[in-house]
Amino acid sequence: MSETRHLNERIETVLHLVGLKGREKDRVKTYSHGMKQRLGLAQALLHDPELIILDEPSTGLDPQGIIELRNLILHLKNDLGKTVILSSHILSEIEMIADSMVIIHRGKAVVQGKVSELLSHENLQVDVQVDEPAAAETALTESRLGGLILERLPGALKLQCAKGDIPHVARLLTDKGIAIFGIQATRSLEDYFLRITASPEKADIMAFK
Repeated sequence: MSETRHLNERIETVLHLVGLKGREKDRVKTYSHGMKQRLGLAQALLHDPELIILDEPSTGLDPQGIIELRNLILHLKNDLGKTVILSSHILSEIEMIADSMVIIHRGKAVVQGKVSELLSHENLQVDVQVDEPAAAETALTESRLGGLILERLPGALKLQCAKGDIPHVARLLTDKGIAIFGIQATRSLEDYFLRITASPEKADIMAFK
């Protein structure tokens, strides 16, 4: 196969991969911001590199564009075996994409590790759906279970507590005659980031564990 033919086939493959197939003859100035982002990624992929470095690739994208970019990065990582280094301030995207991460605060790498392992040590954010939020808040405050009440909402309380405290919370509220309609627990990379960057001395201890 000639070098020119090989290059043309590679261009076709990459344009299809980034979702620009059929738009290759359009003037770049007519492209949307999201299309220009995908064009830049296509240029980076043209020579089939093993390592891809992306700096804030979702900046300026609408929600649909962010989803498409996320799926493309996951395809590169999971299906094509590429290593992707992604710099981003959108922590919810990092949480969905990354296997490992480094948190950089004030020019210093303060924490690194697998995302799942770092979050496994983090307190949970717990949404408890109840019939009497005010009574539930009073009961939990007086019990001193060790959790933190973040917010009282209509029909629910938002808590922060250890995983092992959740059964105690449920039992306490039930004993107080408060009906529980549901409990949902999540860990947030954003919460973890805020805690670490607010406590640099704690970050120093955890760095490069």
